[in-house]
Amino acid sequence: MDNRDAKNPDDRVTPGKLAAEGVGGAAGGAAGAAIGAFAGPIGLLVGGLAGVIGGWWAGKEAVEASWTKDDDAYYRNSYEGSPSRIADRSYDDVRPAYQIGHLAGTNPDYRARDWNDVEGDLQRAWSDDVRTRHGDWQAARPFARDAFTRSRSAIADAGATVGQTARDIGHRSANAIDDLKDRVDGNPASRPGPDATDRPERSS
Repeated sequence: MDNRDAKNPDDRVTPGKLAAEGVGGAAGGAAGAAIGAFAGPIGLLVGGLAGVIGGWWAGKEAVEASWTKDDDAYYRNSYEGSPSRIADRSYDDVRPAYQIGHLAGTNPDYRARDWNDVEGDLQRAWSDDVRTRHGDWQAARPFARDAFTRSRSAIADAGATVGQTARDIGHRSANAIDDLKDRVDGNPASRPGPDATDRPERSS
């Protein structure tokens, strides 16, 4: 008998659900192996981190973290032009290094930590199975570090954009209130747009 409920097939256990439920310890390692079989090398890496490190790596956010076609194309081009490119290994061989570094850059647990602080976690996930196919960690680390840096920078840029947008909205709202006040006052010195009766910081 399998693990599916006849009345609800969606109740079956899947690798993604195991990781999303935040399993840890030996169970986390088993989940990691299952994720690896299900999603390839990056699944094995994330599963290993879920079992050993836990935290964000063991939650659904890690399983669902973004790796887009644009990211893949960027890292492929970066690898092909990199002085660190490994002569006998294609981009497909080193992709997991870029992926694990990229995902680490999105991990909020690492927000206040630099590369040197998080590298040990990623190296622990670089298991014998991954090493056999994708090379040892010392060869992979430059690519993981580059991806970590890029991913972290993209998040910082996005945060700055959101902050600026919020400030712009607040500025426009305050200006609209000024204009409404001018119309209500009916003061000849007040008019829509900037004027002498507006708050001092208004510039437009």
